[in-house]
Amino acid sequence: MENKIFDAIVVGSGISGGWAAKELCELGVKTLVLERGRNIEHLKDYPTATKNPWDFPHRMQEPKAVLDENPVISKCYAFGEDTQHFFVKDKEHPYIQEKPFDWIRGYQVGGKSITWGRACQRWSNFEFSAPQRYGYAVDWPIRYEDIAPWYSHVERFAGICGGKDGLEALPDGEYLEPFEMSAVEQEIQKKISTHYKDRFMVRTRWAHLTKPEPIHLEQGRGQCQARDLCTRGCPFGGYFSSVSSTLPWAKKTGNLTIRPHSVVHSIIYDDQKGKAVGVKIIDALTNQEVDYFAKVIFLNAACLNTNLILLNSKSHRFPNGLGNDNGLLGKFMAFQNYRASVYGTYDGLKDAYYYGRNPTNPIIANYRNLHKQDTDYLGGFLTFVFSNRSPEFRNNRNQGIGGDYKDSLTEPGPWRAGMFMQGETIPKESNHVRLSADQKDPWGIPQLITSVGYDDNDDKMVADFLTQSAEMLEVAGLRDIVKNDTHQAPGLDIHEMGGCRMGHDPKTSLLNKFNQLHLCQNVFVTDGACMTSTGNQSPSILYMAFAARAAHHAVEEMTKGNIV
Repeated sequence: MENKIFDAIVVGSGISGGWAAKELCELGVKTLVLERGRNIEHLKDYPTATKNPWDFPHRMQEPKAVLDENPVISKCYAFGEDTQHFFVKDKEHPYIQEKPFDWIRGYQVGGKSITWGRACQRWSNFEFSAPQRYGYAVDWPIRYEDIAPWYSHVERFAGICGGKDGLEALPDGEYLEPFEMSAVEQEIQKKISTHYKDRFMVRTRWAHLTKPEPIHLEQGRGQCQARDLCTRGCPFGGYFSSVSSTLPWAKKTGNLTIRPHSVVHSIIYDDQKGKAVGVKIIDALTNQEVDYFAKVIFLNAACLNTNLILLNSKSHRFPNGLGNDNGLLGKFMAFQNYRASVYGTYDGLKDAYYYGRNPTNPIIANYRNLHKQDTDYLGGFLTFVFSNRSPEFRNNRNQGIGGDYKDSLTEPGPWRAGMFMQGETIPKESNHVRLSADQKDPWGIPQLITSVGYDDNDDKMVADFLTQSAEMLEVAGLRDIVKNDTHQAPGLDIHEMGGCRMGHDPKTSLLNKFNQLHLCQNVFVTDGACMTSTGNQSPSILYMAFAARAAHHAVEEMTKGNIV
């Protein structure tokens, strides 16, 4: 019989689960990682990593039949003929959209860390204090100084490139050399710096090894080759993922067991012992129920699945879901707003180009509602800047044949540049997820109902972003500027957060300052479900820091005998 008793169980093997596993294993804790999808190993399981566009039957485009069968997942920016094996199929993993919500999922060892966007900005104290200062959500139980050492801890190991810019709204980190801005991006930066005193455009902060250090080479990873084929899996290990970094590192300790094809049904709570004692799974291949037991449990199944598991973890003590005495589990869901973009054409710098296919973007730090509320909406937004020179033929598709046409394929066209937003949304009780009372998934688990939407605050932020970004591009000398609001449903940002938020008071939150359930302190939640508010920066690096910090706290508590 397989071993069913461990010191710790980690549910999920993605970005945060990989970090929880690494830290626990390094600290000597026998750890079981449960992954609902198939096994993935670095290098071996990247089947398209080195293929050319002409090696694919449909030149990396999906046939209409695939798109028709997958109306949700096919909207994802990373889904295509070259990456579809890293994404779930819609009909195989049903959920119920009470309001339109595009739930993007990747079920395999490594989760979405294989296909993530890789942006890694630190939060500042503006974000941690904003709910208290402006009266929304609840106060975060921590501040920047509490998490800053853990940011440094994960940055050094993961390998984050970026610049030291000294910005209060975008704290510096432990960075490798950044990718340089293109010539037109430098021009935009110069014009913004001259024209605006409160706006700062800086080089990227991204999870890429621009200049690997010994700790990265020890992981077996190498320098980023600027191929911009990251979502296929990187054969060089040039960007951070669980399968290239944290999970192999944990495996070397001898303390790691990974069980794929393990669909988590619920957390097992023992009423007599007054604590969680294990995890019930459904084997995805056999449909057999299996229970595993441990002293401490980490939930890192990604935000919505973590909420689903907790809601389905019912017992005599917790009839409405584990730790859910206040009825707030699944509520105050939020996400980040990606609806808006602005772009145009730049006529100069025809003699300039750029190195490789830069997989990163410069960023403009949030400049809204920092020291005080200076707009008619709450929250702020980060601005990503992009530029490129498309081949000339794309601008003259109907001109030329033969040799002239072929020659034109190698000639770069004019510069195009633009900006897109990553906006904060404000958590509201009405934005929630809950379990269906009568519809179940193929493993007999209640389907999740998503009821999450935009509000007037979001629309006002989009309008402000469009106005300000178009103005900045005009100041920088671009022409033919186009404003775009996709009105896309929530979910495509793939930054869903909340439902099991951190806070000071068990009456208004589910987790304490160390990501422990207030009412069941041997259960930790360190993925997006723990978020009290969304901030405007990319959240993944914060989840990594939370997971590492919580793992060390869990081991300290076990050592002291507070968790047994």
